[in-house]
Amino acid sequence: MPSPDHGLKIFSSCPLSAQAQVGTGIRQLQEIARSSEDAGHEGILVFTDNSQLDPWLVSQIIIESTEHLCPLVAIQPAYMHPYSVAKMITSLAHLYGRRVYLNMVSGGFKNDLLALNDLTPHDERYERLLEYTTVIQSLLRTADPVSFEGRHYKVTNLKLTPPLRAELMPGVLVSGSSEAGMNAARQLKATAVEYPKPPAEYATTASASLESRGIRIGIIARSEDAHAWSVARARYPEDRKGQLTHQLAMKVSDSAWHRQLSELGNTDEREQNPYWLVPFQNYKAVCPFLVGSYDGVADEVARYIDVGYRTFILDVPASAEEMHHTGIVFERAAARCLAA
Repeated sequence: MPSPDHGLKIFSSCPLSAQAQVGTGIRQLQEIARSSEDAGHEGILVFTDNSQLDPWLVSQIIIESTEHLCPLVAIQPAYMHPYSVAKMITSLAHLYGRRVYLNMVSGGFKNDLLALNDLTPHDERYERLLEYTTVIQSLLRTADPVSFEGRHYKVTNLKLTPPLRAELMPGVLVSGSSEAGMNAARQLKATAVEYPKPPAEYATTASASLESRGIRIGIIARSEDAHAWSVARARYPEDRKGQLTHQLAMKVSDSAWHRQLSELGNTDEREQNPYWLVPFQNYKAVCPFLVGSYDGVADEVARYIDVGYRTFILDVPASAEEMHHTGIVFERAAARCLAA
C-alpha cells in the first residue's frame, strides 16, 4: 500500500453482519480486520442500518483484534443522541488509546426511516446532521461544559468525561454526492465522500472550498484484463431478481448518489470499460467497480488522485488475497502520481 507520504487514506469495509452465520461472524470480522491492517489500510468501514449489528460493538472487536486499524463508524442521528456518540469515542480512546473515524450518515434505507418514524426531508436531514456533528465535535474538543442550541438539538452545560486526548480526535467523513451533503462537509471541514463518475468525466481538479474529498469504489484487478473480467463476472453475475430489487429501491429512494449511479448505468454500456456498474445494477454492491489489469486500473485510480481525491473507501473484500491485488493497484497509482 502507498505510504502516508502520498497523502492517501484507504479504508476497507466490514462484511455485512446481517449476512453472517451465527457463531462465525466474530471470526470472519477478525480475519478481515487483521488482513486490512496487514494491507496497510488506515481503517475499516463499519456499517449501520436496521439490519446490522451495533457498529460500536463491532468496532470494539476490530480494535481488540488489531494494533493500529481505525474503525470508520457509520453514525446515523436517528439511532443515538450526539452525547452518546461522544461518550463512545472517548471511552474507546481511554480504554484502548485508539482513534476512530466517523462516517456521518444523514439518512438510510427508506423502509428503515419509516420504521423509525423519521420523515425528515432529504436536505433537512443534512441540516440535522450538521447540528448533530457540531455537538459531537464540541464535546470532544474541550474539557469545559458545552452549550448549543439549534433547530434539532439543544444541550446546556454538558460536559464529556473522560476528556479526549487531542491526538485521538476522530476524522469526520460525510456523504457528499448531493449539494446538501457537500455543504455539510464544507461547514464541518470534513471529507466529502462521493460515489464517483468514470475518471474521464472529471475535467478539472476538485473544489478548493472542500477540506478533502474521497470516493467509495470496488476494485477487481489481476495481471491481465481477461483474468480480472473473468473473476468479476463470476463473482457478480447478472441476476434478474437483483435487477428488480434495484429498480424498486430506485423508485422509493431520495438518495442523490443512488439516482446519479443509476443514470450513469443507463448511458455507459461500453464493453470492458474499467468503470463497471453491474454489481450496483444487480443489487450486489452499493458502489461502482474498476475492473482490469493492475496497470489499467492503476491508471484510473491515478486519474481520481490527480483531480483531488485522497480518501478511498473500498467495497467489502472477497478475501485477504483480494486485498493484495488491490494493494498492487494503489502502489502503481501512487507511483504514477509521483512521477507526474
